[in-house]
Amino acid sequence: MSAVVCVGSISNIKALWESRIQKHQDELKAERGQRGKSSVGEISNVWESRIQLSKLKEKVYNEDGRLILRIEKEEWKTLPGCLVKLPQLQEWQLHRTGLTTIPTFIANFNNLLVLDLSRNVINKIPREIGRLTKLRELLLSYNRIAEVPAEISGCENLERLELAVNKDISELPDQLGKLTQLTHLDLNMNQFTTIPRAVLELPALEWLDMGSNKLKTLPEDVDKMQCLHTLWLQRNEISDLPDSIGHLQNLSTLVLTNNRMRGIPACLQSLRNLRFVNFRDNPLELEVSLPPSEDEEEEEERDLFGLQFMHAYIQESLNSGSTDLFS
Repeated sequence: MSAVVCVGSISNIKALWESRIQKHQDELKAERGQRGKSSVGEISNVWESRIQLSKLKEKVYNEDGRLILRIEKEEWKTLPGCLVKLPQLQEWQLHRTGLTTIPTFIANFNNLLVLDLSRNVINKIPREIGRLTKLRELLLSYNRIAEVPAEISGCENLERLELAVNKDISELPDQLGKLTQLTHLDLNMNQFTTIPRAVLELPALEWLDMGSNKLKTLPEDVDKMQCLHTLWLQRNEISDLPDSIGHLQNLSTLVLTNNRMRGIPACLQSLRNLRFVNFRDNPLELEVSLPPSEDEEEEEERDLFGLQFMHAYIQESLNSGSTDLFS
């Protein structure tokens, strides 16, 4: 009996086999193409990173042995990761660059002494900033920051902190009171309604600006700031001062312009080191005129609402028996 060959079946099998081979070849070709594109993309990214790093290196200056990255009025909305290849930087000065974020890789810059990113559009301080243990100055004024992380307390050598004109900061974490080296704090033009507890706990604080906030009064234990020599409280809603302010024996400058004070408390006479004070633009109830000075130059330079005015006002209050209203 002769064998029967099914020509149709063989043709179908051959077509199926050729189809599979073609599909496999197409897949290999596509994979090779994708690898090629990836390689080109990787090479492109490497070159772009090198170009960015080269541009950044051009912004690095050596001043008195300190390496400073300085960028002014040049758009850098974000900082590239290649910046970590410059870990020896000791100071960043980036102003008016449109920077929106502080990169988390900031933690890699262990040698940073000054971080000045004022006049940008930064809206958040990363927690990683607390790992900058050598940092002495953190300058973030004129940004859009609304919250201050507790991790800043990790910057144990911080001496100067500026957060002015962020407009939305209303409180500080208690942990900031652990910054034992902090001497200068600028919180001007924000939303504080009182001096934060953390500020009162700063043992070395010498200079404090809380002007243009929403302060109505000062804490009773304001005298905890025994190192304080300068206190700016202009443009608030303060109507009276606690007697304890008279215990700030190192206070030499007190600015209370544009508030709601109806009188000047007698306790301010206890401030033996007070050299400059200003009560201008307050609704003071008593009208006090200073006697004319025989020295014309002294007359021109004298502040009509300054230290001499303060003492004259308090004396007039005592004479009129109205001092109880303002103490």
